[in-house]
Amino acid sequence: FFFHFFCSLLHTIAYNTTTLKDAAIPRINTNITLHQTMSYNPLILFSYAAIAGLWVGSQVIDIPYVMHLMLLVTSILYAACHWSLTLREEQALARGESPPKEGKDDDTDNTDDDDEEEEEERPQYETLTSKDAMQFPLLGSASLFGLYCAFKFFDKETVNLIISVYFCLVGVAALTATLGPTLESVGPKFLSNEIKLKHFLPESIGGKSPWIFNVSEVFGLMGGIAFNVAYFQSKHWTMNNVLGICFCLQGIERFSLGTYKIGAILLVGLFFYDIFWVFGTDVMVTVAKSLDGPIKILFPRSLVPHATTGKLEMSLLGLGDIVIPGFFLALLLRFDAHNAKVDYFPTNVH
Repeated sequence: FFFHFFCSLLHTIAYNTTTLKDAAIPRINTNITLHQTMSYNPLILFSYAAIAGLWVGSQVIDIPYVMHLMLLVTSILYAACHWSLTLREEQALARGESPPKEGKDDDTDNTDDDDEEEEEERPQYETLTSKDAMQFPLLGSASLFGLYCAFKFFDKETVNLIISVYFCLVGVAALTATLGPTLESVGPKFLSNEIKLKHFLPESIGGKSPWIFNVSEVFGLMGGIAFNVAYFQSKHWTMNNVLGICFCLQGIERFSLGTYKIGAILLVGLFFYDIFWVFGTDVMVTVAKSLDGPIKILFPRSLVPHATTGKLEMSLLGLGDIVIPGFFLALLLRFDAHNAKVDYFPTNVH
């Protein structure tokens, strides 16, 4: 109850922030650079500071479990939902809209060529459909039961080794996507420089050549690789939380429910999914206890190791309990931004 209450409160804060800011600030002139028009929402900066502060603080002081959970989850949801506003720009591009270009009136001769080029490069935007939402609990059930059988009939260490390799590969991508924009926004200007790298892979595998990325993404990739190598070796709970937080941020930021109806279908399906697998069988509990991976965020009950086991006593919160409400909050925030007539170009998540 309290968790859903905080989700509703978070949506109200997000709505007021977006609406008031749009009323107070004139519409953005798209001929001005993003850095010139960027205004910073202090609550987003506070959210990132709270996430970092709680991560560091929980290692040195005893933070009450409920306060730790509420502050961390609220901060993750607030930051991730605002970054999901970038989906509005991608949706606009997929519809064929394009940002106004400087000197457009002086370049009327090449209008047809530009339109053809934009048509070829128009991104294909994907969103969840009603069919996907109906199939989600079935696919989730198949995956969950498959893991249950793997832990029952195969060596647990071998299964966890395979899963750990998978999570580390995904973790590299999640950390790179999280660290890259962060470094670019707070670091020196050269981090925003583009690098072009030609490749000879088929377009169906490697995409179009050359690959284009920023210097900040290179540093983010190197940091992500180093971090996941260290996590693979230690499996420390603090490193688990870093990966879990990045998964939540990127999942909410990049995933779109499409419509409220689709979200309702998804929730109804997951409702019966949870009833059956959690309360009707031991499958969910067995997998959760056996699986050693960043599928949850851990909260230490005490920093003093248990006298018998020598380990810290932990409480946990599954990532799904953060991400699923986050999908709805992000959808509502984008709807609020649409009603407030916030510009698609350029996207200002603040």
